[in-house]
Amino acid sequence: MKKNMGSADRIIRIIVAAIVVILYFTGTISGIWGIVLLILAGIFLLTGFISFCPLYVPFGISTCSIKDKK
Repeated sequence: MKKNMGSADRIIRIIVAAIVVILYFTGTISGIWGIVLLILAGIFLLTGFISFCPLYVPFGISTCSIKDKK
């Protein structure tokens, strides 16, 4: 897998995921929407840490700068 996410994209995903997790465990979001957002947060964390988003591939999107690609 080639990296297709830049630093800013990764940081934003990780911050959004952390906010969702905090909101879920403090009871601000709950029910089915809370679970859906928690799953989405998990996906954001995973893609943020591995620097690869599978949804970017079919559209040819890459937020990674040329020097970051490996």
